[in-house]
Amino acid sequence: MIPKQYDAIIIGGGHNGLVAGAYLARAGKTVVVLERRHIVGGAAVTEEIFPGYKFTEFSYVVSLLRPEIIRDLELPKHGLKILPLPSTFTPMDGGSRGDYLALWDDHDLTRREIYRHSPKDAEAYEEYGRIMARAAKAIKPIINLIPPDPSSMSVRDLMGLLKVGQYAAGLSEKELYLVAKLATQSSADLLEEWFETDALKGTKAASGIIGTYLGPRSPGTAYVLLHHYMGEIDGAFRAWGFAKNGSGGVSGSIFNAARALGVEVRVNCAVQQVKVKNGRAVGVILENGDEIHSRVVISAADPKRTFLQFVEQKHLPDDFVASIQNYRTRGSSGKVNIALSKLPDFTALPYAGNGANSVLHRGAVSISPSIDYIERAYDDAKYGRISRRPYIDMIFPSMIDPDMAPPGHHVMSCFVQYAPYDIEGGWNDAKRDQLGEAVIATIEQYAPNLRECIVGMQVISPKDIETIAGISGGNIFHGELLLHQIFFLRPTPQWADFRTPLKGYYFGASGAHPGGGVMGAPGMLAAQEILKDGMR
Repeated sequence: MIPKQYDAIIIGGGHNGLVAGAYLARAGKTVVVLERRHIVGGAAVTEEIFPGYKFTEFSYVVSLLRPEIIRDLELPKHGLKILPLPSTFTPMDGGSRGDYLALWDDHDLTRREIYRHSPKDAEAYEEYGRIMARAAKAIKPIINLIPPDPSSMSVRDLMGLLKVGQYAAGLSEKELYLVAKLATQSSADLLEEWFETDALKGTKAASGIIGTYLGPRSPGTAYVLLHHYMGEIDGAFRAWGFAKNGSGGVSGSIFNAARALGVEVRVNCAVQQVKVKNGRAVGVILENGDEIHSRVVISAADPKRTFLQFVEQKHLPDDFVASIQNYRTRGSSGKVNIALSKLPDFTALPYAGNGANSVLHRGAVSISPSIDYIERAYDDAKYGRISRRPYIDMIFPSMIDPDMAPPGHHVMSCFVQYAPYDIEGGWNDAKRDQLGEAVIATIEQYAPNLRECIVGMQVISPKDIETIAGISGGNIFHGELLLHQIFFLRPTPQWADFRTPLKGYYFGASGAHPGGGVMGAPGMLAAQEILKDGMR
């Protein structure tokens, strides 16, 4: 029997791979998605780690998913449901009962809460919100731009540069300066220009260090803050949300949409190598030795696996290979997933089953009492150590979606920074225990009964993210969002348009423009460029 020839093979069944497959199938192409794990979704998966307790193991909140993808693929029809997170609660240092700062998805409520701490900050918050919204709206069009190569004289790149020029010309002088400043400034410098309340500055600054090997005082972190500020739910600037059934609910809805469009998805199907013939990608060789043929191959894996593992080096230019080798993918984040017999009681706002303290557990809880607190956590990581007092962003998914835990019980999801990939002595069970203990001991300062609530705990290091999710370095964004790794430099100069030096081989993962997060834009844009090329 003659093997089936597909129009496109997609390596990796993460959300970007599924999005790319769905868009190609929507255009009438035959597509197969190959996923090495037993489950699709990549780092956006939901699994039952302890009997009855479901966890979003890696990615856990939704905000960056592109609204055009939701519309084009009709994701709500295929199961997508976003549940809003109504608040972010930050317990403050200061004694056994302490104080807290609550930021709500209601602007007026937030302003009144900030006024309780600082009338000056409440006034500044109005203008800060307008400025950041304007900056996010100004930079949002870049998300859907195909990064041009500024060194190229090709018609395609010249037209791309013209689009960038038109976009820049459409910005006011203030917006242009603001975008330039945010791209180069530290999140600490940005926020210290606006506010005086430590907890407010700390909580806002935390968005600037997520997924980076940087501290809040490092230049460039203001852009990372802005990247997260661009999140959209239902087309409006709002708080972060949680998907019904966790992040796996997002991937599941894209999977359902792709399947409905005719995409074939194979799990437990690991790719060993891209097959090359006459200087062109013509299919893949699986780890079991089977071959699958296609007109084009798309990698939805990270840049290092895409170019240093799947392709023999002789098929790529030396300078390109060197650039990918130098691409920064060091993970700095860990995840601690906890099964609970009951909710922990935060002394700053004790839980009584209703009222404001109930809303606390339905939103996010941020252990970020100040910029200096986060910077000290980074100081540990700089020398290859787990942060003794880490920044922690936690949610209680079972309070938003009761199906995540047995009746009366709960699950707790803790994003942790810093847990360096290249930890001194390497990652092992003892180091995982150390990370778990650092998280528990830190939260206990604000919720003393936490330890007695714990039924089970899963600790995930960057090394585990690399091993389980297949992400080099365990970097949640497939590479840091630094100035030299964004737009026409992502993943490398001259090859940021989703094409690669190997003909017929395309790249559409978080390591491509516009970057990481459960966004789907790299997969969508890669598919659109493949269709423009006519599958040549």
